[in-house]
Amino acid sequence: MSNVHHAHGHDDHHGHGHHDDEIHAHGSLKDYTIGFILSVILTAIPFWLVMTHQVAPETTKFVILGFAAVQVVVHMVYFLHMNSKSENGWNMMAMILTVILLVIILVGSIWVMYHMNANMMPHISNDGGSVHGMHDMQ
Repeated sequence: MSNVHHAHGHDDHHGHGHHDDEIHAHGSLKDYTIGFILSVILTAIPFWLVMTHQVAPETTKFVILGFAAVQVVVHMVYFLHMNSKSENGWNMMAMILTVILLVIILVGSIWVMYHMNANMMPHISNDGGSVHGMHDMQ
């Protein structure tokens, strides 16, 4: 009976050690707090810049997208716990892929917004009253 108790005691100790590894793998309160504070700061700064018109309207979209990109990385590191040490480096590969896709999405969004603005806005001709293309309808 003492062997059973001893084996059970050993299992409890081993299980407890495994539980500690899971806690550290999922992050600590300090990591979540740092991530939350950084997220709030990375949200508040662009909001303040836009509401107080601190940045020129032409550069506002670049500033907002830059802060958004940094915030995505902060979320990946502090909330998803992606780093080069976990999962034998596969999380780092996922992070690299995410950063590449993020750059493609951001550059593509800026490109689409610029071209949509340039192609969809009416152009005023030199006489001041007519809209470009209106003379074709008459």
